[in-house]
Amino acid sequence: METESEPREITALIDHDVYSASGTFIGRVDDLKLDLDAEMVTGLALGEVNRALFEEYVSEGQGVIVPYRWVRSVGDVVIVNDTIDRLKQPDEQPTEVAE
Repeated sequence: METESEPREITALIDHDVYSASGTFIGRVDDLKLDLDAEMVTGLALGEVNRALFEEYVSEGQGVIVPYRWVRSVGDVVIVNDTIDRLKQPDEQPTEVAE
């Protein structure tokens, strides 16, 4: 039996916690990055971020934009690809988190 998801307002993403697929807290959605010409969400602007994960990349009070293409699922929380966990792996090049 197939069920269709009810359309949701994009603002419903605001204040959702964001986690990687492996369970690492990434941050909380403060705003959305939109492409108005394409009428689509292109990124999640995270204001309250995991300082341990982003300490080398952002200063206190700054946030990050996670590309929306990294989003795997949206429910009570937003789950993104594990790509973001690579930020803390010292042997690899840092992953870009803002577009």
